This record gives sequence, structure tokens and C-alpha cells, in this order.
Amino acid sequence: MRNAFELFFSAVIVVILAIIPLFGMRALVQDLFMVLCLLVLALNWNMLAGFAGLVSVGQQLFVGVGAYSMFAAAILWGIDPLTGILIGGLVAMALSVPVAFFTFRLYGAYFAIGTWAVAEIARLSFSQWRALGGGTGTALPRGAAREMPGVQTLRDLLDISGAAAVDVLTYWLALGLVVIMLAASWLFLRSRMGLGLQAMRDNTVAARSVGVDPLRLKALVFMLTAFGTGLCGGLIFLQTGRIAPDAAFSVIDWTAFVIFIVVIGGIGTLPGPIIGVLVFYGLQRLLSDYGTVYLIILGIIGIAIMLFERRGLWGGVVQKTGFDFLPLEHLPPKTGPRNRKIT
Repeated sequence: MRNAFELFFSAVIVVILAIIPLFGMRALVQDLFMVLCLLVLALNWNMLAGFAGLVSVGQQLFVGVGAYSMFAAAILWGIDPLTGILIGGLVAMALSVPVAFFTFRLYGAYFAIGTWAVAEIARLSFSQWRALGGGTGTALPRGAAREMPGVQTLRDLLDISGAAAVDVLTYWLALGLVVIMLAASWLFLRSRMGLGLQAMRDNTVAARSVGVDPLRLKALVFMLTAFGTGLCGGLIFLQTGRIAPDAAFSVIDWTAFVIFIVVIGGIGTLPGPIIGVLVFYGLQRLLSDYGTVYLIILGIIGIAIMLFERRGLWGGVVQKTGFDFLPLEHLPPKTGPRNRKIT
């Protein structure tokens, strides 16, 4: 009964979000698009750090690689940008294999710094790619986004401009990516493999003793989160229409803010990133006019939550009320005639 209610509630929220572009202002659609993209990045980072124990500070690597791969597909090879987004995700996943080969030899803070160093190497390398603008970056070919499948249909149905139709399409793609990420994460974490992943996070030696292969699981999660992050990177820069190395590989925008979202929301939980991104968006709206003070206040809030509510805002709610949305507990098997204990 509870699962049915949670499913119904989630479906209602998704439907409400899906119809916002039909009556909402374009600025609202663009803001919510970025919120959804940050949520996708937060879900991926939470899977890495919160469930696999891999605290990466270099996820901007896969954002940038996914975005640049999409631009390369559109500019150099004339491929549709939507197909280019998929290519960007696949390239990011392929790149995660050699990155994992080197960084998995590091532990703790060394792993975090290692991932950041690899991302910086990538940023400097893409700055030398003159076909895509070098250090100053480049823009999508004129009309490339407006010629994507579905854009003209949206223009006719909603009677809006081509740019607004692109915003609506990318918004719906971001919403779909969030839904897929949440559903896939929940199903994966409740599977036997997900149980092994969480056991490995808590105690690697004990997990290995019961047959869990930590390296295999970590590599799998690292590759899948790289794929999701690469898709999101391509989607973000498709919506903006322009790319530059400093923007695509920004550690503040695509990693620091994401870590803040996950930590204040509740690391190691699925609702945590959702709560965190809502709080982050609210603070951003309230404090964005204060310049650098805005970042200082974000830092103070993050430190305060880590000191006084170490499980994050959602973790505090679960601890005080006992209610957990999208729980990950594995129920014990029912006792029947064939598996009843003999005493």
C-alpha cells in the first residue's frame, strides 16, 4: 500500500513538472531545466560517494567530455545534436575506463585529488582543440538546435518561437533523465548487486568475505555514472548553445555545487539530492544578488548542516519521524514450511 502511494505521488509530481512548459514563462522553464540537470549530476555523484564510497572531485571531466563530444558530432560530422548527446554519454563512459585504471589505485583524499587532476588535464587538452574554438570555445551551427526532431512540432502545437521550442524539448529531456535516473538507482540499489555495493561501502573486508567483488562493483558504478554525467553535460550545453573549456570543465558549477546539494540533502539516500537541489535553488534565488557573499553564505550553511545534522536534511527527517520516501531496506524472506527454522 505504501509503495503504491509513493508511486502515485511521484507520478503526480512528474506530471505537474511536465506540463509547466505549457503555461509557465520561458525564464521559469530555463531555471527548472538547470535544476533538473543539477539533480541528475547530484544523483550520479551520490551514487559514487554515498553508495560506492568513491568521493570524486572530478565529475566535471565527464560533463565537459560529454558536451564537447556532442559539439564535435554536430560541428565536425554534421550529426543531429540529440544523437550527439548519446555519443557524448558513450564517450564519457569509454573515457571512464582508463581514468578508473589510474585513479582506483588511490584511496581517500588521494582519489579525490586524482580525479580533479585528470579533469584539469582534460580542460587544458580541450583548450588546444582549435577545430572547436580552442580556449575561447565555439557555438553550435546556426539552426542546428532548431532543426532537431520534435522542435518544429512543438512550435506548431504551442505556437512558440524556435528558441522557446528548444527550451521545452531540452526541459522534457532533462525531466525524463531525472525519472530514469531515480528509477534505475532505486531498482539497482535494491538488487543483490546494490546490496553488495552498500556492504562494500560499509566494510570492504567483510563484503569481500561473503563474495562481493569490490573492484568490479566500483568500476561498474564509475562507468554508469560517467555515462549519465556525460549525457547531462551534452544536454546542458545543447540548451545554452555555446561551449568553452572553462565553462564545460568548471569544478565549481559541476562538482562543488553538486557536492553541496548532496551533503545538505542527505548523502547515501535517494530523496537527499532532491531536497538538496530544492534548497540550493531557493538559496540561489534569494542570495544571487549579493555577489561573492552568496558563496560565503552557501559555505556557512553547508558547514552548519555537516556539524549539526551529519545525515543531511532528509536524514534528519527520517531520524525524527521514522518516515523514509523511496526506502532501500531489503526485507527478510518470509518464513514458510520449507524455510522455517528448526530449533
